[in-house]
Amino acid sequence: MVVVIVLLRAAVPLFLAMVTGMVGTLVVTSVLGNHDTVALAAFAVMAAVLNPASAAVQGALRGLGPFVAPYRDDPGAAVPVVRDARWLSLVMGTLGAVAVVCVPVLARVSGVPGEVVGELGLLPWCLAAYLLVFASTGGASTILVALGRSRAVLWPSLVFGLVLSALTVVLVPPLGLDGVGVAWVVAGVIAAVVASVNLRRALGRPIGQARPRVPEIVRLARVSVPLAATVLIKFGVLGVVTFAASTTGARDTAAHAVLTTLTGLLMLASLSVAQASVPEVARARDVAAARRANRTAALLAVAGTLAGALVLLLLGEQVLGLFTGDAAVLERALGLLPLMLLSSLADAAQAVQGIGLTALKRSGASLAYFVLGYGGLLAAAVPVARTWGITGLWVAMAVANILLVVLQGAGFHRHSARVGVAEAAA
Repeated sequence: MVVVIVLLRAAVPLFLAMVTGMVGTLVVTSVLGNHDTVALAAFAVMAAVLNPASAAVQGALRGLGPFVAPYRDDPGAAVPVVRDARWLSLVMGTLGAVAVVCVPVLARVSGVPGEVVGELGLLPWCLAAYLLVFASTGGASTILVALGRSRAVLWPSLVFGLVLSALTVVLVPPLGLDGVGVAWVVAGVIAAVVASVNLRRALGRPIGQARPRVPEIVRLARVSVPLAATVLIKFGVLGVVTFAASTTGARDTAAHAVLTTLTGLLMLASLSVAQASVPEVARARDVAAARRANRTAALLAVAGTLAGALVLLLLGEQVLGLFTGDAAVLERALGLLPLMLLSSLADAAQAVQGIGLTALKRSGASLAYFVLGYGGLLAAAVPVARTWGITGLWVAMAVANILLVVLQGAGFHRHSARVGVAEAAA
């Protein structure tokens, strides 16, 4: 029961932070949709690269948790690690920024209409600047969670969502999509300042500057980079699945888009619990404690997903109706809902196991399991769509996630057997 309380206290602020972070994006989409269709299309093209790029940067920063968690009782001693993390995050942020700046070129090569590409304007440069600003915090949110200060994570996210929403409403009418870019940068800068102040308070001393300690940064990268690669693989394969779904017909594609959106919402609970479990697993003194924390996190993640699934099963038509007014699309999505929920439950469980491996500093093993699980989905997506349509695609996704539950769960069990071994040997 103690572990449950500890995890919930950490997970709830993280969950709220994720929700508030999504509000700003929803407001941007709504305002652009009412402002200009071409601008909305251009933002969708931009988001197709921004989302995986920012997710990869965030994924890399989450790998810092197990290196900071041991200093919870003496936060000031973690400052050298925080400095190393800042150098690593700036490298990852720069890579993400380069990818975002290249969106107009990629869009032209991909055959995106010229009027849509022309509408991008300053947005790629603004969002690249935002990624660099976000990276400059050095993974402040992950570090705060590792130090047991999860409540402090809510405030930067809340500030970002509120400022982005307000500025978007004000700036889009006169500036169009450039207004979104300005709003994103300003919101990012303010949120970064709040995050840095919270981190400074948590550490109890200034972070300061120091020359990069290359061996230590490489040690961080060995955990962080595979985690970022895992995120990119997931986004990339799911992008291929979406492409495969688009070959099955307009209504099936629309139904797939609705279900994918709901899947993302359902995953918020499991991701928040999984992140909250990192310090508990990383600080575990023996095998039993590590496995207990991981097992409890998995149960909480599945329970949270089940709660969302129950709402969808009871109020599915009303909830799905918020995303589409097409009766045929609604009927198709309702028919696929059980498969989507099965896939989401498995995804929730495997996410906890994968992040648990990161807490053990074994994210490379998690990456290998992901290559196996989603590699099969990548190879099967298009043939399955042609043969069994969108139903077959959701079956394939459910199978891939169930396979990952087995692989990641077995991997965590194997690697957690070494928890406490070094201390005992010493």
